[in-house]
Amino acid sequence: MTKELTCICCPMGCRLSIELDDGTGDILSVTGNTCKRGHDYGISELTAPVRMVTTTVRTPEGVSIPVKTKEPVPKDKIFECMEDIKKAVVHTPVHTGDIIVENAAGTDIPVIATRSL
Repeated sequence: MTKELTCICCPMGCRLSIELDDGTGDILSVTGNTCKRGHDYGISELTAPVRMVTTTVRTPEGVSIPVKTKEPVPKDKIFECMEDIKKAVVHTPVHTGDIIVENAAGTDIPVIATRSL
């Protein structure tokens, strides 16, 4: 069986073909990538997909602060991560890199401010 994906690691957007063993589902090969990141992305996307989460948090003062996860979180934890971010209360001043949520969705991945305010 073959899965087709578009790599999102860089602007090249390589079309990946991932060959899977019909019986076990194991990955046999990844082709179409022009770099190692594409190869790694193809494997990761089929075995344990992850995404960066970016959004904003409103302060009680009515100001929005842009935030993101410090690392990609498992794709199945995105909505839980957003719930944790939604509960966050942030007061200014905030500096780039400040931790807004310590442990988003139980992943041990912090959510950080991406801009100072």
